[in-house]
Amino acid sequence: MSETGDLLDLDITGVAHGGVFVARHEGRVVFVPDTIPGERVRVRLTDTGKKSFWRGETLEVLDASPHRQLHVWRQADVDIPPEQRPGGADFGHIALEHQRALKLEVLRDALQRFGGIDDPVATMSGVAPVPAPDGAEADGESVDGTGWRTRVSLHVDADGNVGQYAARSHRVIPLEDLPLATPAVERAALALAGSEAGRIDLVQPADGRVRVLPRPEKPVPTATPHAAGASRGASGRVGPAAGRRGRGARPAAARHRKPPAPEIVLESVGGRDFRVDAGGFWQVHRLAAHTLTTTVAAALGALPGDAAAVDPDAWHLDLYGGVGLFAATLGDLGGSSTRVTSVESDARATEHAGENLAEWVGARAETGRVDRWLARLAAEASVPERERLSRGVVLLDPPRSGAGREVVDHLTSLAPSTVVYVACDPVALARDIATFRAGGYEVASVDGLDLFPNSHHVEAVAVLTRR
Repeated sequence: MSETGDLLDLDITGVAHGGVFVARHEGRVVFVPDTIPGERVRVRLTDTGKKSFWRGETLEVLDASPHRQLHVWRQADVDIPPEQRPGGADFGHIALEHQRALKLEVLRDALQRFGGIDDPVATMSGVAPVPAPDGAEADGESVDGTGWRTRVSLHVDADGNVGQYAARSHRVIPLEDLPLATPAVERAALALAGSEAGRIDLVQPADGRVRVLPRPEKPVPTATPHAAGASRGASGRVGPAAGRRGRGARPAAARHRKPPAPEIVLESVGGRDFRVDAGGFWQVHRLAAHTLTTTVAAALGALPGDAAAVDPDAWHLDLYGGVGLFAATLGDLGGSSTRVTSVESDARATEHAGENLAEWVGARAETGRVDRWLARLAAEASVPERERLSRGVVLLDPPRSGAGREVVDHLTSLAPSTVVYVACDPVALARDIATFRAGGYEVASVDGLDLFPNSHHVEAVAVLTRR
């Protein structure tokens, strides 16, 4: 019986969701990173505690796939000890076109296994290039899928090392380079020094200037002097710096001082500027927002008959709407009088969405949790409101965990004509599609988008119509 630490020579037979690949040993699945289907690799077992599957790490490639390439991030290549390989580029050893073929396989497998679709049809493509005014390609993907990240989160350990975590750990691997980032973000990352333990976010908005946003770990409050000696915290332990000002002790005025207002930056998509906090959510790939809005518009336009049009007199919803990117897409398709409501739980993002959508007289931005907002709408919507919703488009862009059954059930009860689901996790998308199908919807199209080249992550735009 094999144990953790044992070495095995394994044949890799498939790809799994999450950036790992599938081998089998004595009837048990073994998940292995840093390899490719068709390869034979030497693996060290790292987790044999589960009956259904084990995990291992690739030590050596014994028989390489023709799709293997020198890793785009030299620090993460297979000849580096596994514990020294930084995470974040787990497909970087695979030729770009084959990465996309594997991502399409993962997407179709999820639609079949979790979405209940017998023979799912889906596509997979890279980012859409931005055309120049004269019709030539002005900006597109690099040949090797590097240089695209405009937003990067780096970790800082207690010794001041700055880098990414090693895979499946919290050990910081100091940076030597950062090839997935834009050149400006990479230069800023390599220049970081003397930072407090925690995290550092690097953000490069449309103006090209990189913002450095330190996010140090919250200090543990230190004990303060007391008449009878050092006071005890909630844990009952005496603080190590009792009687003097440490990292966790600040003057009363400082404790009550308001934090500075976040910097507002501009992002540009299709000639329109969007206000967003520098540390707020925006797509990571420099061409992702353009690609997503273009894909959504094309997918809606490909629907048959009246379904292809965004009726300005209907009521459209942009759920998990952020700063209003997709609400603006629907507004562009429907015209200046389009009635669209963006719903977002983050109040700052909602504030920006209201300003970003000001050109549409029928646009609103509301702060609220989507599940609660929809529950209230389902309970209180008038007959005319329901009729307008029934002719409308609902676009949702939920977090990685998906929308979930409660949200989907509310949407199917409101019965919009069309649902556009923007997903960053194929399994979550497939599970929600199964719920939509049970509620009377069918899948019109699924477009996979490789917005995270050289990683296992994949985006998808699914369009569903009411049966």
